[in-house]
Amino acid sequence: MDLLSVVGLLLALFAVLGGNYLEGGHIEALLNGPAAVIVFGGTIGAAFIQTSGATFRRALVILNWVFFPPRVDIAQGISKVVNWSMTARKEGLLGLETIADAEPDPFARKGLQLLVDGSEPEALRSVLEVDLYSAENKDMHAAKVYECMGGYSPTIGIIGAVMGLIHVMGNLADPSQLGEGIAVAFVATIYGVAFANLLLLPIANKLKYIVHQGSQYREMMIEGILAIAEGENPRAIELKLQGFQG
Repeated sequence: MDLLSVVGLLLALFAVLGGNYLEGGHIEALLNGPAAVIVFGGTIGAAFIQTSGATFRRALVILNWVFFPPRVDIAQGISKVVNWSMTARKEGLLGLETIADAEPDPFARKGLQLLVDGSEPEALRSVLEVDLYSAENKDMHAAKVYECMGGYSPTIGIIGAVMGLIHVMGNLADPSQLGEGIAVAFVATIYGVAFANLLLLPIANKLKYIVHQGSQYREMMIEGILAIAEGENPRAIELKLQGFQG
C-alpha cells in the first residue's frame, strides 16, 4: 500500500473539516443532497460524454493504483537482464527458452520469446515498442479521465451555486425557503472545488506518474533485450541500463 497517498487523503480531509470546525462550523452544514447530486452526477455525466466505454472501464480498473501501485523495480529489472545476457553468452539464445517460459512479466516474456525465435534487433524493437506505446496510451487516456473530471467539477459546482441562487431569488417573499437555497449555492461550490483539487486532479497526476514509471521500465527492458540480441558484454549492458535509474 502507498502510505503517502493514504496520509495525503486523510490530511486533506482533516485540514478542510478541521478548519471548518475551528471557524465554528458544523459538519452537518457541509452535507447537502441536492448539491451532491448536481456536482457528482454532473461531473460523472460530463466524463461519460467525453470518454469511450473502454477507456472509462480502464480508468476504474487502475484507480486502485493510487493506493496499491504496481511494483516497478528498475534495479531488479537490470539484474534480470544481466542474468539473461550471461545465460545467452554461455548457452546461446536458445538457453533463454526456459527462462522465457517462467518469466511472470508478459512484456519481458514476449521479448525473450522473440530473442529465442531469432528475431532481428530492428524487428524486435518494432514489435516491443508497439506494445509499449499501446499500453502507455491506453493507461494515459484512462488517467486523463480523472483529469477531465477535475476540470469539469468546479464549473459544475458554479452551476449548482447559480441554481441555488435562482431558488433563493424565486422565494424572496418566503424567508423559510431562503436558507435551503443559499446552502445549495455555497455547498455546491465547495463540493465542486474540493472534489477536483483534493481528489480528482491528485488522482490523475498520481496515475500518470505510475504510467510513466511503467513505461520507463519497459523501455529499459527493450534496450536490455536488444543489447542481448546484439551480443553485447553483460557488464556493458549493466552500465548502459543503469542510466534508467536516474
